[in-house]
Amino acid sequence: MARLEIDWTRCDGHGLCATLLGGDVTLDEWGFPVLKGREITAGELPDTRRAVLACPALALRLEKSVKRY
Repeated sequence: MARLEIDWTRCDGHGLCATLLGGDVTLDEWGFPVLKGREITAGELPDTRRAVLACPALALRLEKSVKRY
């Protein structure tokens, strides 16, 4: 499993991530992304990868989730 993460040092608030991943990303009042912070399912992975690659500021990334016991 994976999680979508934002590198805040790179994010410029373009909003493309919210357009591509509207179910998982919304925009705050200044146009910056707000993530739901949930696990990305295997079925959602291709669209999420495309959004990561499409980010104009290269601020999105997929991180492997760590199992917690």
